[in-house]
Parts: sequence; C-alpha cells; structure tokens
Amino acid sequence: MSKLKNTRILAITAMLAAVSIILSYFKIPLSPLIEIRFTTLPLAIAGYLFGPAIGGMVGLLADVGGYIIAPTGPFFPGFTISAIISGVIYGLILHHHEFSIKRVFIAQLIIVLVVNLLLNSLWLSMLYGKAFMVAVSARLFKEIIMLVSLVLKAIGERSLIKKVRA
Repeated sequence: MSKLKNTRILAITAMLAAVSIILSYFKIPLSPLIEIRFTTLPLAIAGYLFGPAIGGMVGLLADVGGYIIAPTGPFFPGFTISAIISGVIYGLILHHHEFSIKRVFIAQLIIVLVVNLLLNSLWLSMLYGKAFMVAVSARLFKEIIMLVSLVLKAIGERSLIKKVRA
C-alpha cells in the first residue's frame, strides 16, 4: 500500500473508482438475475497499472461508492467481495507483465468462471431465493457474450493504458 503515498497513483486510483461508479449507471437489466454492466474496464486498468491490492481497492470503492450514490437494490456484501476479487485477479494476471490479449483473455475467463458465474450466481440465489443452478444457467449465455466483448474492448484500450503508464 506504499504506492498510495504517491499522489499521482492515488489520484489515478480515485479516478478509476469514479469512472467505474459512473459506468455502473449504464447497465442493461435483462431480468432480476441478468444484467449487462460496463464497470470492469477501470478494474482491469487499475490491476494492470498498480497491482492486485490497488485493483481490489478500486473494486471495493466502486462497489460501495456506487451503492451509496445510487442504490439499485439492497446492499449485499457478496457483490463487494466479487468486485474486490475481480480487481485482485486483474492485478495478479496483468501487473508487471507485457500487455497481451492472451493475458486479458485469461484474466477475463477466470473472472467469468469464478466471480461472475459461481460467486455472483451464489449471491443472487441467496438474495432472491432462486436455485443456484437456475442462476448459473440463466447467466451463462450473457457471460460468454461479455467475455468476447471485453476482450475486444481491451484491444482498443491498449493505447490508453500505455499513455497512462508513461
């Protein structure tokens, strides 16, 4: 956490959390169990630039801050855990490595399988009283589409990351 003593890193971290909160306003609800959200890009950038601890912190700040600013339902700490884990995964896989689509794909695949399909489906089944397998099967198609779209976005954001890092 000594990185947060650097004003530049602290400012970028705060901006990434704020961008993630703003992007949380732009979601497409398909059902109570399925939403398409656009908040993962700031988490990926934070993890890539500053590592797993700050990536997880951005996930925490974005989730809690987004709930405080505009709650869309009951607060459930499981989703905060999912956001933290997502930031940590991005940091573990992307930080201190050359940017490659392969690494982005691996990070996103792990997040889709572990966080989005397993953990978030578990949280939704606990929150709404739905069967776990129903939640997983309902979310599977959406997660496959989001995986492909996020990898394509990562290709376009490659230049932005290089500019911030310089």
